[in-house]
Amino acid sequence: MDPLLNRLGRVIRRRREERRLSISDLAARADLSSRFVTEIQAGRGNVSILRLAALAAALGTTASQLVAAAESETTPPRIVSLLGVRGAGKSTIGAKLAARLGVEFLELDRLVEGEAGLSLADLFATHGEEYFRRLEVAVLERLLSERRSAVLATGGGIVDNREAWALLAQHTTTVWLRASPEAHWERVIHQGDARPMAGRPAAKAELRRLLARREPLYRRARHHVDTARHGVDGSVRLLATRLEHAATS
Repeated sequence: MDPLLNRLGRVIRRRREERRLSISDLAARADLSSRFVTEIQAGRGNVSILRLAALAAALGTTASQLVAAAESETTPPRIVSLLGVRGAGKSTIGAKLAARLGVEFLELDRLVEGEAGLSLADLFATHGEEYFRRLEVAVLERLLSERRSAVLATGGGIVDNREAWALLAQHTTTVWLRASPEAHWERVIHQGDARPMAGRPAAKAELRRLLARREPLYRRARHHVDTARHGVDGSVRLLATRLEHAATS
């Protein structure tokens, strides 16, 4: 099996899964057979430029970008894991950092939802937190096994999941996006999310207690960034600089 074709197959499969397309869906969009898509994903057979271009267009990219992604897989993968409670800026900062680093941006909670076929609210209501934590670990293990480079926004409570934290600490670069309770609170409210206050007059005090309890756990992260001090763009620049320095030292 040709190594480049094998890597190209993995890239195509990942892009298809990210877009939540079945093999038959992708084949139909590219006007190709399902068997051909299956073979390419498995790294078997030679793909023509025209067929690769059709696949790329169906995946919202270009043939050259798919090949570049396949070639880049020869370099060691790197996942940067962002930690912090809701309102820390993981999604906003994560997306911008990923774009700057030229890697994927992923949200672990969304991957768990995709695995379960349920929203987080329904998953918790139906199966409970223990099931969610097991699924969180399983999804994280699979992500690590795929050797992808990405910026990963984790759920706020992942530091309470010992097995998941051990995987992050051992296999990823962990970053704590920190801020004061007031900053967290204002960000969530500014986003139009009234859930923290709904039926809970002591919600702000609960947030303070949550941060106080989790702070020693978040402090185990390799990098700490005060997002209130640096802002979104400043935090992205600071993190990119630190990561680039770590990669060359």
